[in-house]
Amino acid sequence: MTDEPSFPATEAQWRERLTPLEYRVLRQGATEQPFTGEHVDRATPGVYRCRACGAPLFTSAAKFASHCGWPSFFQAAAVDRVTYHVDTSIPGRPRTEVRCAACASHLGHLFEGEGYDTPTDRRYCINSVCLDFVPGDGSL
Repeated sequence: MTDEPSFPATEAQWRERLTPLEYRVLRQGATEQPFTGEHVDRATPGVYRCRACGAPLFTSAAKFASHCGWPSFFQAAAVDRVTYHVDTSIPGRPRTEVRCAACASHLGHLFEGEGYDTPTDRRYCINSVCLDFVPGDGSL
C-alpha cells in the first residue's frame, strides 16, 4: 500500500470498490456491530489506514483497550489525518463524527472526558471495517 491516498470519483465507483458493509459504514455513516471487528483486540505494532483510500490514520501506539466493542485510540496519527463534524443523528445526544481527511469517509466518533487513563482523555471509537492494518514499528 502506498502512502498516497487514492479513491474513486463517483459513488458508483465506491460501490464497486467496497464491500456492502464497508460502503454502508464508510460512505453512508452506518456502524458495524460491536465486538465483531477484526481490530477490536489487536495489540500488534503497526499503522491503521483508511480502508477506503489507504491514508494512514492511527498508530498502534495510540490504541488502547476501552472494552467498548470497537477499536479505540486516544489520538490520530497526525492532526491533519481526520476531520470532525457535528452528528445530530440521535435526537438529544449530539456527538462528534470522525471522517478521513483524505476521502471524507465516515470512521466513527470521538468522545471526550470519559475518564480513560490516556494522555488525552479522548476516545476515538472507530469501526474496524473502516481500517486496514499494516504491521510494522508503528511509525508513519
